[in-house]
Amino acid sequence: MDEYDVDEALQQALDRLTALAHISSALAGTLDGRAGLERACRILAQRLCDWCTVDLITEQGGIERIFASRRSTPHLPGSLLAQPPETAAGPLARVLRGAGPLLLTAADLGDVRRTDPWDRAQARTRAEQETASAVMAPLRARREVVGAVTVARTGNRPPLAEADLPLVEDIAHRLALAVDNARLHRETEHIAERLQRSLLPALPRVDRLTMAARYVPAHGTAQVGGDWYDAFVLPTGQTALIIGDVTGHDLRAAVTMSQLRNMLRGIACDRQEPPGAILSRLDLAQHALYPGATASCIYAVVHGPDGGPWKLDHASAGHLPPLLVTHEGDTSYLESGASLLLGVDTRLPRPSATDPLPPLSTLLLYTDGLVERRGESLDRGLARLRQHAAALARESCDFFCSELVAGLAPASTDDVALLALRIPAAGAGRR
Repeated sequence: MDEYDVDEALQQALDRLTALAHISSALAGTLDGRAGLERACRILAQRLCDWCTVDLITEQGGIERIFASRRSTPHLPGSLLAQPPETAAGPLARVLRGAGPLLLTAADLGDVRRTDPWDRAQARTRAEQETASAVMAPLRARREVVGAVTVARTGNRPPLAEADLPLVEDIAHRLALAVDNARLHRETEHIAERLQRSLLPALPRVDRLTMAARYVPAHGTAQVGGDWYDAFVLPTGQTALIIGDVTGHDLRAAVTMSQLRNMLRGIACDRQEPPGAILSRLDLAQHALYPGATASCIYAVVHGPDGGPWKLDHASAGHLPPLLVTHEGDTSYLESGASLLLGVDTRLPRPSATDPLPPLSTLLLYTDGLVERRGESLDRGLARLRQHAAALARESCDFFCSELVAGLAPASTDDVALLALRIPAAGAGRR
């Protein structure tokens, strides 16, 4: 081997290592599996081949194809395919069943005599891309084939050869690991969300009063959190409303949240006391059982005779104030009855407050994920909430909550919980 051949071999080896490094970086740079695979396909199409596909076997039994080509537009044309039938025996069908890596030479690609329509369709795709050589490799994760990768060259470049098989196999291994990690992350997200939702109660059916609630997990995280809402009927027949947020965003916060909710239920049902006194008792219990933990909470009681007028007794332990929206769209924050977070100092007093609830008004309790934005003042977030809520004053409680979430927290980095209560019209319920 002369000096020129040595230099060319070293340059090819360097190009391959660089491509592998870029592919690994692209896959590691996102938890969105599809986005990572699209980046990897683009790198492969630019550095190692003329076009590339990654075919993923979906949970629904189909195949999702990601495609990249040197000649393609920046928007990658993806497609959905059916899985190969048992009669398909072409190279891609074999690879999706676990064969490979397979090297396809010009002679292999020139043989398009396929009896199965699925195989013929794949052969037409390769012909349309003017393929002169290709390597296909299965994507294996935990002893299961999850897809296949195809790298191909046209006649304008040196054909792929046996020496390229280990490289493509290495690439397939990295792609498969990224696919598996993305799926595991998605499954963990779903498990965490199901756990969080299982800790939240069903709203009670209360004559005359209408309620709705929402819980939205933080966007792009697989952790449970400490946000919660609650509503139940007290032994007196009055309706209790609660919103809270345990500091932290992990399993411990979720467990503490569940315990606080249950303790607050028990204290509220056992002690017919003002909301501030109820929160003081909860604070004492939290200090004894969960020292060091802190949480914000609003405890409120809605009461009034049939036909009204209705009132709200409430107290807040470091939580954002309730928002009252009248039927005409006027808004106000109920800021009285505020005190420190739970878990800070049990010696400090916790005042209660009472506010009227006008007919057809809507009371909203919410957690900070609905209003807080990074790099923005809290006052601006609270003003934005007032504007959105005022525009929804005459909508149903369900629509009210759904639109607030859609408008204010479409991709929140924090969990969001909200609880809305609609007061009946004046005189409603009178006989």
